[in-house]
Amino acid sequence: MITGYGLLVVFALSILILLVSIIKFRLNPFIALLLTSILTGFLVQMPIGDISSTISTGFGNTLGSIGIVIGLGIVFGNILSESNATKSIANGLLSKTGDNHAAIAVTTAGFLISIPVYMDAAFVIMMPIVKYIADRTKKSLMIFICALGVGTIVGHAMVIPTPGPLSVAANMSADVGAFIFYSIICAFPAILVGGWLYGKRFNKAEAFKLDNVEDEIAATIAVDEEKNMPSFGLSMFTLLFPICIILLSNILKAVLPEDSLIVSIASFLGDKNIALLIGSVVAFLLLHNYFEKSFSEVVVEAADSAGLILLITGAGGAFGSVINASGIGDFLVATMSNLSVPAVVLGFILSALLRVSQGSTTVALVTTSSILGPAIVSTGASPVLVGLAICAGGVGLSLPNDSGFWVLSRFGGISVKDTLNSWTVGGTLAGFTAFVVVLILSILNISRTSSVPHATHLSLVKYVIFTCCSSSPSRCAVRSK
Repeated sequence: MITGYGLLVVFALSILILLVSIIKFRLNPFIALLLTSILTGFLVQMPIGDISSTISTGFGNTLGSIGIVIGLGIVFGNILSESNATKSIANGLLSKTGDNHAAIAVTTAGFLISIPVYMDAAFVIMMPIVKYIADRTKKSLMIFICALGVGTIVGHAMVIPTPGPLSVAANMSADVGAFIFYSIICAFPAILVGGWLYGKRFNKAEAFKLDNVEDEIAATIAVDEEKNMPSFGLSMFTLLFPICIILLSNILKAVLPEDSLIVSIASFLGDKNIALLIGSVVAFLLLHNYFEKSFSEVVVEAADSAGLILLITGAGGAFGSVINASGIGDFLVATMSNLSVPAVVLGFILSALLRVSQGSTTVALVTTSSILGPAIVSTGASPVLVGLAICAGGVGLSLPNDSGFWVLSRFGGISVKDTLNSWTVGGTLAGFTAFVVVLILSILNISRTSSVPHATHLSLVKYVIFTCCSSSPSRCAVRSK
């Protein structure tokens, strides 16, 4: 097999082959990733009998790790969408912020809804409401398109159980609870900078006014607001329930002895598969009265949506398996380490390059984490923070080779230029902001726990709980491990 710098040449050729096959020949990413995996195996002179088995093993291991939760995540999102819980969340947030801060509500709603619902679907669901809000507030539609677009892409790229970040956490062997905890910390500054503050540049643009065709949309919204739908509180509870189970499990494991019965139960319930299964069952029990379709139809639709996502995710794992079996991943990380390039920076750059070149956030995240994951452990870097840097790299730099670019342009009714000005620039600022937060966390991480970089989240959780309980010692007692 090839060794040394020849591996970097093969890596560059592999990425080029992948990009050309997707962009030039318009191959589906699933087929493109599998073909590139085979060609990469030949280029590094891997034994021909090992190529197929390496691809199969990588594909199987990836889906074995996250296949169930991807399926459950899509079912969970379909339940929220079918019951109109997503619209209830959007309406509730808008009612709490008022017209003056409607953009904050829109970007927050887009962020929350895109966690269980795929980004494209979240944008389409929210767009009629956004047009209605722009007309009501007498402001430019661009303000709200920017807010919504950035909110949805940040949620899509950074927060589990969305397939991309879920794949990253699995490939990086990162703790899921810590990943969710820190992803939210990184995401909120990102949506505020890219979705709200940047959107203010459109304040002087022409105010939006519904035309005759869009009056029908407004009428539909009015009917939706009057018909029976779940309350804001119930919708938010349902959305956050599985996420809170995972976070609570991590808190209990952080502050209680490892051999505690409570910790054992929390570890079981906090497993990503179990938590999302419970969340889906609870969502159905609480929201099924608001369905217009049968639960069976909701699950079947979710299965249709999950198919291609699972194939692409598995193929990304197969490509990563070939890359790492060839030694490319280890050599790439070692080379960048010798050049004093931190692992978090390397993750962000590789992800951003893949994102801008082939368009898909999910492909960028799965591919980058598959390449870097096995090699990161030896560097001593935090798998959680490197994973979040990869996610941040997949947020921005959306160009016309991205399907999301055209969804936003088409459903927003704006030109390519305006899409670039709002979605592309705003998303890039959001991704960079998230990356800056990751860098800050990385610096704090190293300074606090240089021997165990990825343990900082436990210390932070303990500190928060200790502080709260110190102010009211009668309410709780914290036991340190």
